[in-house]
Amino acid sequence: MLKLRKTTTTLALLSGISIIGGAMLPVDAQAYTLMDMLKGRSREDVRRAPPGVVVEIPSERAIRDPEPLPKVAPPKYFTYRADAMRTVKTAGFAAASATDQTRFLVDARVSVPADVASAVEAYYAKSAAPLWIENGDLTEKARAVLAAMKNAADYGLDPADYAVDEPLLTTASVAPEAPAQTTAHATDAVKTYSTTTTSEAAVTPPAAPSPVEANSAETAPATGTEAAPAASAETAPVAPAENTDTTAATKTEPVATTAETAPAGTSEAATAATAEPAPVTTADPAAPATAQAPAADATPPVAAETAPATQPAVTEPAQAVVVDDDRAKELMQFDVALSAKAMLFAQDMVRGRLDPNRISEFHDFKRKPVDLVAVLDATRNAPDATAYLDGLAPANPEFKAMKAELAHLRAASEQEDAIKLPDDLLLKPGMTNPDMANVVAAIQKKASDAFKTRQAETIAAYQQTPEYTPELVAFVKDFQKEAGLSADGVVGRGTVRALIGDSNEDKVEKLIVAMEQLRWLPSDLGDRHVMINQPSFRVTYHEHGVEQFSMRTVIGSKAHQTFFFQDKIKTVEFNPSWGVPQSIIVNEMVPKLRRDPSYLDRQGYEVAVNGRAVSSASVDWYGSTQNISVRQPPSSDNALGDLKILFPNAHAIYMHDTPAKSFFKRDMRALSHGCVRLAEPRKMAAALLSISEKEVDARIASGRNVPTAVNADIPVYIAYFTAWPNKDGKIEYFGDVYDRDVATMKALAATAKARSPQA
Repeated sequence: MLKLRKTTTTLALLSGISIIGGAMLPVDAQAYTLMDMLKGRSREDVRRAPPGVVVEIPSERAIRDPEPLPKVAPPKYFTYRADAMRTVKTAGFAAASATDQTRFLVDARVSVPADVASAVEAYYAKSAAPLWIENGDLTEKARAVLAAMKNAADYGLDPADYAVDEPLLTTASVAPEAPAQTTAHATDAVKTYSTTTTSEAAVTPPAAPSPVEANSAETAPATGTEAAPAASAETAPVAPAENTDTTAATKTEPVATTAETAPAGTSEAATAATAEPAPVTTADPAAPATAQAPAADATPPVAAETAPATQPAVTEPAQAVVVDDDRAKELMQFDVALSAKAMLFAQDMVRGRLDPNRISEFHDFKRKPVDLVAVLDATRNAPDATAYLDGLAPANPEFKAMKAELAHLRAASEQEDAIKLPDDLLLKPGMTNPDMANVVAAIQKKASDAFKTRQAETIAAYQQTPEYTPELVAFVKDFQKEAGLSADGVVGRGTVRALIGDSNEDKVEKLIVAMEQLRWLPSDLGDRHVMINQPSFRVTYHEHGVEQFSMRTVIGSKAHQTFFFQDKIKTVEFNPSWGVPQSIIVNEMVPKLRRDPSYLDRQGYEVAVNGRAVSSASVDWYGSTQNISVRQPPSSDNALGDLKILFPNAHAIYMHDTPAKSFFKRDMRALSHGCVRLAEPRKMAAALLSISEKEVDARIASGRNVPTAVNADIPVYIAYFTAWPNKDGKIEYFGDVYDRDVATMKALAATAKARSPQA
């Protein structure tokens, strides 16, 4: 492209010289050089340049090195933003009686993540009844929920996230109400906390009955939670049908004084006591009756020999608990707080504390929805609240193995006799090194019993010598093979890591991260599935819930990381072509093509511009490549080898064969552009298609490009676990090849900080 500019000097015209690309050329040479360089611009065009205009030609350096194309940037990591916290809006809570302590529910102040706050508001908007308080104290169900949340660490969670201030029962703020017959005319003057009437004997275990009491069981009222005598069942309070654990407040109705409520033979005093209406609990008649226990300071029941045989015993009216306003506020604060924290705990158990997509662009998950109101109802009504909440954790065997390992590590102390080896140790056959003795000792400590049986002779013969003898080389190779390493006999970083491993503290951290990440996946991974664990550089195939085989993989390098997501396997393509991603075209091919435009033609690639096949030499590689596609057709040196296994996704990641077989011999195999290369792709294809490997061989031998649908429902997990159980359920630990554990721990710390009361 010519660039014309006027000049203020006449030097070029007077001297018959033009400046071309920084060189001074005669005018005659100028015409010739222009013809030669422009290739298509005629001599006449050059001569038509107006007087006083100098024709400038870019230098060869400028032609070869224009402004570089912007690189296709890789996905990035984020500074984690924790879920927004807000205070529960109590103004919309259902209205409570002006004389009922539940009116203090609206004074509760609880800060939780926004979705939990909304669920709490929706729950209490329907009912003003407390869920976890009864008779001025915590219900047993409330104590069970508190206990479950205090054990959150067992599940890789932080108990501090679910801490609730527990109100203490004090005599200063709670007192028994006077007997019903003395307060019948003063209902408005006394504020009772709960409408469920219970004596102190329900809170304090009753003393053992005296012989007289034991002998008069038929006529004396039952104590504690014993069933009531049939004679008094009609007036005994019963638990609500929908909530037999009495954690919700119940309703009272006045009972009219009739002959039915005063059986024949009742004394005048007893009849007088029932002259005024007394509160009772209404419930489903089908619910079992529960007798009222006598007040702790009441007169002992009358012995059978002192009462007429026809006169039933008189049941003392139960006492309600009087709660002052300060105590009521404390209890209502607890009720709302426990509801909120129980929801949060349940949600974290199901889906984890983090939104993985906020950690990095390499994470791709839909966050699991949790019906928090339904969870709270289920917790409140479950026969065993602790068991219900524990059951919300992932049910797969992998999570159970991690939970058991976490408990084991926390119970065990760091071993004082840990064997030390240098991180940078390099020990080759024939060398002499004083660390040889520690290598042998570490292998003995780490290896399986089967290994020790195989190598018993070598172990017995070794005399702590520093020489790396052929016998010891075979010993090391056997361990490397058992550990899944390259059995080359060279003791380097990979072997040292396998021998020394992580500290207990490091392992605990890896397990916490792994348990968090496992919650992002389905609780049931599937009877038939494929698990690609990037840090272990391995892929496993499962069928009937059991691992059938595993093989080595090559994953993306740190500069081209493999994503973390899940998908469904759809297709096995035999003799595939490779469509080169734009990132590789721009970042790697264009620099070569600017130096040598025919590069792709010589390498056998197919180039198309707007879908039309062209020669790579005819393409302008200085412009945009968005409308340019590059494809490598099926061949023996195709980058995808003989087959690829597709699970369509936005990241263009799939499993495939490769001609670069030597990479599988390495211990560190983060070497690809992001896709997952398989060491035994034909074995995997046969399993997915439910055909024999011979059939796979035959389809490849045909040389035809044949996409074949996988008809079975087979999920694939392109996962990232630095702690993961092997086939036998034993947890193995791996290096954090992409530093994703580091990023996840930072996200967990940010979440803990946001949830802290001081935040």
